[in-house]
Parts: sequence; C-alpha cells; structure tokens
Amino acid sequence: MLTDAQCRNAVCPTDRKQARFADSGGMYLQVSPAGSKRWFLKYRIAGTEKQLALGSYPDVSLTAARKARDAAKLERSNGHDPVQVRKVEKLKATRTDGDTFKAIALEWYGKQSPQWSPSHAERSLRQLERDLFPWIGDRAMTDIHAMELLAALQKVEERGAIETADRVLMLARQVWDYWLPTAHVQQRNITEGLKGRLTPYRGKIFAAILDPVRMGGLMRAIKGYKGGPIVRTALQLTPYLYQRPGNLRMMEWAELDLDAALWTIPSMKMKRTKLEKEQGEDHTVPLPTQAVALLRSIHPLTGHGRYVFPGERSHDRPVSDNSVRSALYALGFGKEQSWHGFRASARTMLVDELDIDWQVIEANLAHAKKDANGTSYNRTKYITQRFAMMQTWADYLDKLATGADVIQFKAA
Repeated sequence: MLTDAQCRNAVCPTDRKQARFADSGGMYLQVSPAGSKRWFLKYRIAGTEKQLALGSYPDVSLTAARKARDAAKLERSNGHDPVQVRKVEKLKATRTDGDTFKAIALEWYGKQSPQWSPSHAERSLRQLERDLFPWIGDRAMTDIHAMELLAALQKVEERGAIETADRVLMLARQVWDYWLPTAHVQQRNITEGLKGRLTPYRGKIFAAILDPVRMGGLMRAIKGYKGGPIVRTALQLTPYLYQRPGNLRMMEWAELDLDAALWTIPSMKMKRTKLEKEQGEDHTVPLPTQAVALLRSIHPLTGHGRYVFPGERSHDRPVSDNSVRSALYALGFGKEQSWHGFRASARTMLVDELDIDWQVIEANLAHAKKDANGTSYNRTKYITQRFAMMQTWADYLDKLATGADVIQFKAA
C-alpha cells in the first residue's frame, strides 16, 4: 500500500510514457514524465477490464481516493458499472432541480413544433402562455403539486372553454412526459387522474341533417338562395362535394380539371401533420355533372383570379369561413345543419340510404386509414368507384329536392 510521502515523491522516468504505483484493491497512481499524477481504479465487468478515473493528486488525497475506490467497488458489487454510473451522474448534473415549468415547456415546444403545422404550433404556444405560464410557469417542476395544475385548468373552465381545458391538460401531460426521464428524483406524472376532475369534453359535434325528407327541404332552400353568386355557388356545391369547409372556400381554379371532372387538393392544404402534408399525396375529388355545371357557370365571374370563391373586399383572399354558415342561418337551417356537418350527412345517408361501400366513402372524405404496412392517406384508391358514387349522391340530392319518392339503390 502507498503512503502519502510515496505519492508526493513519485516520479516517472523521462524515457517512459507513464509510471504506475499500485495501492490496493485495484487502485493505482499514474504519473507522467511531466509530473501530473492521477488516481485510477482497475476492475472487470463481464470479463472486460475497465478503468475508472478517481481524480488528480494532490487535489484528491490518498484517503479520498481510497473512499472513492470503495464506493465504486460497492457499485460494482451491486451489479452496476462504475463508469456508467459516473456518466449518468454527469448527465444529471446538466439539469438542476430548479428547472421551471416554463423552461421545460419551452424546451419541449422547441423540439416538437417544427413537426407541427403552423396553426397547431401557434395555438399550442398561445395556450401555454395564456393558461399555464401565469400560474405555474415560474415554479420548479419538482415543487408543482397536482392541485396547482388543476387550479390552473379550472380557471380555463371558468371562462367556458371546456375544450381548451382538455387541450391544455394534454399539453401539460406531454411536458411532464418529456421532463420525467431526466428528473433527479423519482416522481410520477402529476397530470395522471386530472382529466377525471375536469368537465367531460366529448369533442365537437357538428349539426347535421340525417333525415332524407328534411334534407330535401334543405336542398330546395339552397337552390332558392337569393344571395350573391359567389356565396350562392359555394353553398350549392357544399352538399354535392361534402369536403372540409376550408378546402372548399380555398378552392383554386388551378386545382380544377373540369373536362376530366376532377378537383385535386394539394397535400399541403389537407388536414394532416406537417410531415404528412409534405410527404402525403394530393387528395382527388371526383366532380358530379351538377358540380361541373356550377363551376362553369361562375367561371366568367371569378375565372380570371386565383380563387374560385374570392372574398368581396379582396380577390386575393378566399371568402370567409362565415360565408356559407351565414347563408345557412339566413335560410333558417343554421342550427340544424352546419357547413362541416354536410360531411356527416353524406357519410350517414350514403350508407343508410344508398348502401355505398364505407371504404369508398372514407376515401372520398380524406380520412386517414392505416393499412397493414402502415401506409396512410391512400388518395387514389377507389377512384373509379368514387366517380360513380359522387354522381349517384348528387342525383339523389336532386331527387330529394324535388320531393320525389327516392328508391334506395347501389352505385354502379
């Protein structure tokens, strides 16, 4: 065993790269020709020899080095590799117990937001800044109690924003999931169980007429709408095509091939994640003859511009989201039938009244569908069947509008 005097006087010959002076238990002092002295512990894990640095002498004395050796050997006897334990401790040291919720949330947001659509990223940041940061933003993650988070969520509920409270809880849950693996102490995700303490949110339910007779009344009202030609045409197209309101009002002439009776919506306009927008296929919508006729009729009015349905104040922007909605209210159907609800109307009646294959309908609705290989958004599948379905649907709506008896039949 070494003495402190031997450690002070240890030197390395100039003709050697290093000299080692053994102590005990696998520990030794390594001396360089330049005079630097460092403690090392040699040990074996699964038959492999490893070395653990214990510090420099004299900053780490002989006694301190032996204590570090004994601690490392205890780790090894408990089945842990001292080198790996050291690495983990260094990684933990990069985080402090004082990390605040705001700091962690912004770090998480910075990593996630590049994968989101701009609108989702903006909304998520706004909800963090408005609904969480004022109440728990400056609090250390380790100190925040579940009741504090619940109180913040209940403030959101108090202003009647039930859906927002549900979304804010989801954001908080993801922030905790992000932080927990690097936390210094074992701690549960405090968001667990809080959903049960909030007012239940069941998602948006868009008003939709599902009764054929009532739908016939709506179609007659739509055909008799006396508003401006742009909104009138958009309103008349809506039940025939039953696409998302945002896609219809932002329809561009460049997306239409009226000779082929086809509307191609670019992937970047679809309701998808940022990655799916960038890598997904365009969504094709077959146009029934009624839709082609309506589009040809409005072409002399708006065909010189970008949008099929330009806004009144600026032709560089599409009509507002309230255009068709307001028209439905003007017709007396606003509470029964929402703009988005035409998708539910078509989805239900195409199955119940016309016995159309649900897979064909889902493809036309542009709903995500995972196949066995994990491929999403197959937009070209069932295109032939969808052409037949769209014409069948448009003819069915016209028959409902006349009040004629409609016999159920399958699309060809």
